[in-house]
Amino acid sequence: MALLFANNNSLSAITSLPASVSGGALNLIATQTASGSANLSFTSGIDSTYDEYVFKFINIHPASQQLFQFNVSIDGGSNYNIAKTTTTFGAYHTEDNSAAALNYKTSQDLAQGTGYQILSVNGQVGADADNCFSGTLQLFNPSSTTFVKHFMTDTNHIGGATSLNAFVAGYGNTTSAINAVNFQMASGNIDSGVIKLYGIS
Repeated sequence: MALLFANNNSLSAITSLPASVSGGALNLIATQTASGSANLSFTSGIDSTYDEYVFKFINIHPASQQLFQFNVSIDGGSNYNIAKTTTTFGAYHTEDNSAAALNYKTSQDLAQGTGYQILSVNGQVGADADNCFSGTLQLFNPSSTTFVKHFMTDTNHIGGATSLNAFVAGYGNTTSAINAVNFQMASGNIDSGVIKLYGIS
């Protein structure tokens, strides 16, 4: 196998990659902005174009202190009820350094549950003016009709005066194509915030 080299003398001089080197680009598909919204749903743009889709959560602020959660659909958003098996853990640390821990969240994982999966697994997202939830959800090959649909999240939020880092991973147990994703608070509205959907090429 031949080695490929960029035709430049230093990293700072590289202006392009060799033609055969590609991949890793974030391609923006859709942006949704909450404003007292019951939920944010992505019912288009999730198809066979990309093998991986990424959702970016930017400053999601609840109307009242609450958990943030999501679910997936195989019928364009008519129903969000796919069975999921998940694993969840998180870490937290208070501003005054009085408490910190890393723990598995047994109460917030699912075992073939069709309900919404909590993403803020280490505690509720605070509703103070400066509190919010941010992070990433990766969804792998949602259009496959052979395999289950894996997903992973890495998020952080503030609950009062505590930083809460949360990790969720699992799969939607379906070989049907997932084509819609819904995000909402466990109760009440999303007061503000942005969710961006990207395809990875």
